[in-house]
Amino acid sequence: MSYPAYPEYKDSGVEWLGKVPAHWEVSRLKFFGELITGITPPSEDFSNYSEAGWPWVRPDDLDDQGAPVRASKFLTDQGWSYCRPVDPMSTLVCCIGSIGKLGYTTEVTCTNQQITSIQPYYDARYLFYLTCASKPELDLRATGNVLRILNAERLGNVPAVMPPVDEQATIAAFLDHETARIDALVEEQQRLIELLKEKRQAVISHAVTKGLDPDVPMKDSGVEWLGEVPAHWLRKRLKNVSPFITVGIVVNPSSYLAEEGLPFIYGGEVREGYIEVDKARKISLEDSRRNRKTMLETGDVVTMRVGYPGVTAVVPPECEGGNCASVMLIKKGSYDSRWLCAAMNSRLIRHQVEVVQYGAAQKQFNIADAVEFWLFEPPIDEQTRIADYIDRESSSFDQLVVAAKRNMQLLQERRSALISAAVTGKIDVRGWHSPEISNTHEASQQEAV
Repeated sequence: MSYPAYPEYKDSGVEWLGKVPAHWEVSRLKFFGELITGITPPSEDFSNYSEAGWPWVRPDDLDDQGAPVRASKFLTDQGWSYCRPVDPMSTLVCCIGSIGKLGYTTEVTCTNQQITSIQPYYDARYLFYLTCASKPELDLRATGNVLRILNAERLGNVPAVMPPVDEQATIAAFLDHETARIDALVEEQQRLIELLKEKRQAVISHAVTKGLDPDVPMKDSGVEWLGEVPAHWLRKRLKNVSPFITVGIVVNPSSYLAEEGLPFIYGGEVREGYIEVDKARKISLEDSRRNRKTMLETGDVVTMRVGYPGVTAVVPPECEGGNCASVMLIKKGSYDSRWLCAAMNSRLIRHQVEVVQYGAAQKQFNIADAVEFWLFEPPIDEQTRIADYIDRESSSFDQLVVAAKRNMQLLQERRSALISAAVTGKIDVRGWHSPEISNTHEASQQEAV
């Protein structure tokens, strides 16, 4: 949908604002509201904090999309006494660290020192959207190389434009409606991605537990939820599939880190089916050879042990000669590595991982338990056919996920562009009316007739 421009413009004198409607006033953010920088009550005094009480907002709680902020930390009356409360309908701006991360509060709250609040003098939602459009300018005005800081003075002096108050309200209502529509479309794409991932997982699990031939004779697996498996498949323990299973370097792996060298794979680089090699640390060839037992070969299989235990990938050629830590290393053998990787990522193995994993903060499992994991092994030629099928199907699903993510990106870009156009006067929405109000009015007229 296209929107008209204003009939007359003037030069704002500000590069990022450009030309603005002739009747709008060029101003600064500090004239839109009162700026209040938050505070952290003494953290060594635990009596300042509680599981429930006065909301105390931190940057992690901010939602750039404009939904009301929900505090994840709370203060007691004593902790609250240190703070200056922020009124409802205020815009919250992260000014230390993640510069420009925004929030919007609908209740009396307070914030930590990383956040500066703007209590509005005029339309609160217009102020929020105006601040959203100002994000690039906020980052430009921040100082510091390691820790970026935007003090209240610099924030307050960010240039802005001030339409008449009634126009502010119309612009805000327009953006509330249009961004809600865009957000709903983004959520649809996110749900599509989740469904595609679930379907992909179902395809993998079916292939490695049922095979590809629907007419093959079946036998009882002995597992109620799994049902039948191909009769000619052999039930084996993981230790009987691979010639050697071990854990990555355990003793001081960080002492082997190098600026240059071969990939040194930790669990954090292991994804389902692949390794993020470009994010891997480095180890010298000499140090890798000193730890020959855990040296990587193309076709080895590595499984994450800590964090997201069970996530498995095949070692690619670019990792040949490198090493690993914080993973289970399954050495290549007389099996198709892609098939074993798929089996390890299937529900059959993941269920066994869940049974033996332990740890509250970080889930993990022991190698002694993992080598006893069991699966059903097809003949090698069938393993290859299954692996080829999974590769094709996974590629199709991955392409659909990429397309959905691209759609989400385009929608977010559209959202940002629409906000910027509306609050800087590039489009004229004064004639816009809420569809809900219009529909109600039309219904009333029809009823009267």
